[in-house]
Amino acid sequence: MNDYLTAVMRDTQDVNPVLNHLGIRVEQAENGTARLRLDASEHVAQGAGMTAGGIIATLLDEAMAHAVLSALNGHTRTATIDMHVQYLSGVRPGTVLHAEAQVVKNGSSIAFVRAQATTPQGKVAATATASFFLS
Repeated sequence: MNDYLTAVMRDTQDVNPVLNHLGIRVEQAENGTARLRLDASEHVAQGAGMTAGGIIATLLDEAMAHAVLSALNGHTRTATIDMHVQYLSGVRPGTVLHAEAQVVKNGSSIAFVRAQATTPQGKVAATATASFFLS
């Protein structure tokens, strides 16, 4: 595990400000997989009172990025090239969402990843696939 992943999983991490701002925690990142948690509070709700889709997309993107970071094979950084999100159900504030991601293929310069965000009851809120540049 690299220094960044060790630091980002601490309770008081300060290496990824966007995670702190949105209330996202990295629970696990190893061997090409990652699990992140979002306690969807009212401050991430849109006008109709549901968790904003962009917040869920960010949770999925971060989960996939951390899965890639845990499997860099000599590379040191990654960046999202493209991402496709399918929203399957609305998420009310107060809901806990877990995003689980796994690297599907780790090439020499691009990684392909998939993820899904689920409630503790197992309801899938959204799924995503993405490709990431490796440098």
